[in-house]
Amino acid sequence: MSAKYLFIASMDVDADREGVFHDVYDREHIPNLLTVPGVRRVARYESEAFDISLGGEVRHVPVAEPRFHALYEIDSPDVLVSRSWADAVERGRWPSEVRPFTTNRKHRLYRRYGE
Repeated sequence: MSAKYLFIASMDVDADREGVFHDVYDREHIPNLLTVPGVRRVARYESEAFDISLGGEVRHVPVAEPRFHALYEIDSPDVLVSRSWADAVERGRWPSEVRPFTTNRKHRLYRRYGE
């Protein structure tokens, strides 16, 4: 990771809208946000249960909520309040066909340690 900041948008989506969610996210939403100055990279992830060895014992960690996550490498928190960002998040089918069907939305911003 080369960006100073990591912004994470996490959410769940109604089961019957999952197909359109993925299609719009990959084909429209991410490409729109990648046009915003200061957005370097975007990657999407889905929560998954896992096992981990800690202190000599294996522990099971269940699926975290929300289920879907988009990680944005950005140059500054100012990117998130820029006019370009505001315009990009309102383009395409996202506002009408996806956003109303998302729940459990969480947003986080992290600054790379030592910066």
